Amino acid sequence: MKDDYALVLNAGSSSLKFCVFERPVGERWHLESRGQIEGIGTAPRLSVKDEIGHSLVKKDVPAKDGSEAIAALAEWLRSMYGGSRVLGVGHRVVHGGARFSGPTIIDAEVMKELHQLVPLAPLHQPYNLAAIEAVFERLPNVPQVACFDTSFHRGQPEVAELIPLPRELREQGLQRYGFHGLSYEHIATVLPLFAPEIANGRVIVAHLGSGASMCALNDRKSVDSTLGFTALDGLCMGTRPGALDPGVVLHLFQGLNLSAKEVETLLYKKSGLVGISGISNDMRDLLGREEPAARLAVDYFVYRAAREIGALTAVLGGVDGIVFTAGIGENSPEIRQRICDASAWLGLEIDADVNAKVKDQTKISTSRSKAAVWVIPTNEELMIARHTGALLGLSAKAAWNEQGD
Repeated sequence: MKDDYALVLNAGSSSLKFCVFERPVGERWHLESRGQIEGIGTAPRLSVKDEIGHSLVKKDVPAKDGSEAIAALAEWLRSMYGGSRVLGVGHRVVHGGARFSGPTIIDAEVMKELHQLVPLAPLHQPYNLAAIEAVFERLPNVPQVACFDTSFHRGQPEVAELIPLPRELREQGLQRYGFHGLSYEHIATVLPLFAPEIANGRVIVAHLGSGASMCALNDRKSVDSTLGFTALDGLCMGTRPGALDPGVVLHLFQGLNLSAKEVETLLYKKSGLVGISGISNDMRDLLGREEPAARLAVDYFVYRAAREIGALTAVLGGVDGIVFTAGIGENSPEIRQRICDASAWLGLEIDADVNAKVKDQTKISTSRSKAAVWVIPTNEELMIARHTGALLGLSAKAAWNEQGD
């Protein structure tokens, strides 16, 4: 009999990312393996690495949809961890609405409520929920936990959550929710360890990736963020525009006669970096290119980021630290440098040599900088594992090798 495990899933439209964590000793969760099934529906391929990054498997798998991807993953888990007990499955669920202010054990009633939130996160929520349903089908006795990207922001000041529409509409759930909460929660958790001098102060965390946002922390609690009712607000993103005059959306409907589906596709899949550049939604593809449209897309990304740093600094009444995280934030020295240069009025000063050689958590500001600037890798999967274990009390008894296909 092997050790007990918890499984963490992050399901998207064409990929299924997962982590396998060994049952914790005390508070420490040990990552056994992480991987993903990419190209679901087209050319699905399973790739898995162990905790230090060594490849465990790379192979094509049958997965025309999310349910078959779960089946392929379950088969691999049985082959790798046969005889082990699974404590539970934790899922990243993007939108928890007004009700779900913390991780929740999933049942039929919870699923019904989460399906009602699909229109608020159409890029993510349907696939998050499809993975949950597939696990219930394939592993019916395994408890599942939903961990929401909105939960960390609950408890913000009323004015930060307010959408200035009539009360009767607001009472139907129209408010600013904020997202990337699992990422921000992880950063808030590790700040005392890596950057104790700013941990309980005024900190702006920049989660910069294909999806991008910023969060203002005071004493490690969220007081405001750039994403609001949906994941379309705030910063420019890979395929989403960020903040947009509502009159533009009215014009798309009334002036250009686009349908609701066409507008949804435009805002979620054809705007942002790919819309500006006409080339790519990936910052790595745009940096260093000579085409004016590519340079404009990068310039706008930096411009919006610096603008939001200024706004969140005003909310906090000053800033003691800035933390860059997520794909672009952790891996692009140029973007970090340019955003800090654009925010130099705050007294930020970056050590260019240190910034160019970041590995893991690193302070990249000089001793003269009036606010500390850090790069700290995020770990949403670890937060999901911790929440799943805490909520289930590490008492789940289902076993992978006892389940059907």
